[in-house]
Amino acid sequence: MPNESLSSVQRAIAVLEALGSPEGPAGTGVVEIARHLGREKTQVSRTLQVLSEAGFVERDPKTLEYQLGWRLYTLAAGASDRKLIAAAPSVLRKLVGLVSERSHLSVRNANEALTVLSENPLRSVQAAGWIGRTTPMHCTSTGRALLFDAADDEALELFNASASMIAGPKAAHTEREFLNRLRRARKLGFALADEEFEAGLVAAAAPVRDFTGRIVAAVNVSAPKYRVGRALPNIGRAVAETARELTERLHGTG
Repeated sequence: MPNESLSSVQRAIAVLEALGSPEGPAGTGVVEIARHLGREKTQVSRTLQVLSEAGFVERDPKTLEYQLGWRLYTLAAGASDRKLIAAAPSVLRKLVGLVSERSHLSVRNANEALTVLSENPLRSVQAAGWIGRTTPMHCTSTGRALLFDAADDEALELFNASASMIAGPKAAHTEREFLNRLRRARKLGFALADEEFEAGLVAAAAPVRDFTGRIVAAVNVSAPKYRVGRALPNIGRAVAETARELTERLHGTG
């Protein structure tokens, strides 16, 4: 049994290294990974399933290809995209200085948004936000920001899959309402949420893109509604500017 367990760990490490290596297989499906490692497809498939359930790898539902999961970033400070994790703290602190509220960096993890970084001002009252915790995408500003490039069918599939999850009093209840909020957010360049996730909580978020233009994260500010008042749109604009700055840093132009 110990040897079998060790062998399983070694296979998992080999799979992760293959996914994270620039010299890894072209097209990261099960067959390609198995061929690259010289292992049986069934073994690799089982290993990927375990890693996926743990959040260490993610599978694209369209291409069925695998990539490293964002759980690794919370454990290893950015397993394959250290530039994002390295650049974000100073940008988030700058945003905190502008709006005097807690700011977050989140990424998509299946149908949820996963917080990987958080910066907050010195306040006694804080909106909840914990590194490594996940929140629904259908009722949060972060979720909408991460869905900016999603087709309507993909967005609605996520909405319907998440509709039964606990949400705030002003969350969207119909597909039409959900899509209208998403389209409005795209037009503005940032998403706003007013008591959609939790009563008394408001938030703003905007997407961060890598050098290919792909959305890789979202910058978010969340705060008690009584403290923000009518300033939420202004916070949204500040969040959008912060997301643009972080995007430029990822591009090497900031």
